[in-house]
Amino acid sequence: MSEIRVEHLSKAFDAKTVVDDISFAVEAGEFCVLLGPSGCGKSTMLRLIAGLEDPSAGRILIEGTDVAPLAPKDRRIAMVFQSYALFPHLDVAENIIFGLRVRGVPKAVRRQRLAQVAGLVGLGDYLDRKPAQLSGGQRQRVALARAIAAEQPICLMDEPLSNLDAQLRGEMRLEIRALQQRLGMTMIYVTHDQTEAMTMADRVILMNGGRIEQNGSPVELYERPASLFVARFIGAPAMNILAAEGDAHRLGVRAEHVRLTAPSEGHRTGRVASVEYLGADTVVMVALADGTTVAARLPGRASARPGETVGLAWDAADEHRFDVATGRRIDAPALLSSPPVRPAPLARETVTP
Repeated sequence: MSEIRVEHLSKAFDAKTVVDDISFAVEAGEFCVLLGPSGCGKSTMLRLIAGLEDPSAGRILIEGTDVAPLAPKDRRIAMVFQSYALFPHLDVAENIIFGLRVRGVPKAVRRQRLAQVAGLVGLGDYLDRKPAQLSGGQRQRVALARAIAAEQPICLMDEPLSNLDAQLRGEMRLEIRALQQRLGMTMIYVTHDQTEAMTMADRVILMNGGRIEQNGSPVELYERPASLFVARFIGAPAMNILAAEGDAHRLGVRAEHVRLTAPSEGHRTGRVASVEYLGADTVVMVALADGTTVAARLPGRASARPGETVGLAWDAADEHRFDVATGRRIDAPALLSSPPVRPAPLARETVTP
């Protein structure tokens, strides 16, 4: 297992900086997810670690050694791409051991590793098939098997599940995470999908505009978002962001912490815009007088109806405060415990949806 350290790393293409003075560490055996929207720099970061791009500034250290002088093949890294990168003219077995053959690994060793990894990823019955004869999930398993067969201590994955349907993505998330834990690999996994990040990662590094917004566990990003960007990006529905005392601050509250009350009893008052029944819970969207829409996630079926005037309430302990100018989280106890602003309630009326 290998530790990875990134120190003040930057990358510019012509005049555009896509990775901007980033530093972080991934511990040996850790599953780290680089998360963020398209264009945030996460895939470029992965390619820098792999040696497929040269940094404009900064260092990348693996087990304490600066790998800048090393070619990709000498960094002891395996990589799984979004496109699978399989050879269409080779069968599954040859695709899996291709890298071993190129490196001159003895035939007996190749056969042994093929048998091991084919069993790990459930490909034992498909070794003589060509990629065109496989499903998307099976092709992804071939790419994963090839990375495992290389027996490198680090594995980098760039959006490996984006071409799969929702059910297969869920299955492959479990398989990849289980394999990573079983093999003890250090893994850096790039995705724009917060569900993948939250369910798979030991550590999530959320990027925005080439910089790190927050680096922490999934729980930390969800329960203590470091900025308005994190609060809005993590969670479905996204955290509700409301006006607070003055114009300098914003108040955040998660949908599952919002309760519907009588209009006169709420922290805010609004009209129900929509009701989405999801089985285990219901998401009620409430429009406030200032144009803000608040989501409330309620257990089971909710009795709210579109057009109904309702109050919204939550506990002070569930509030988050953010500075408008910087976008960063505010943790001052005085702000967290301050009383809510209660605008005059809207007139009660029912509108036919």
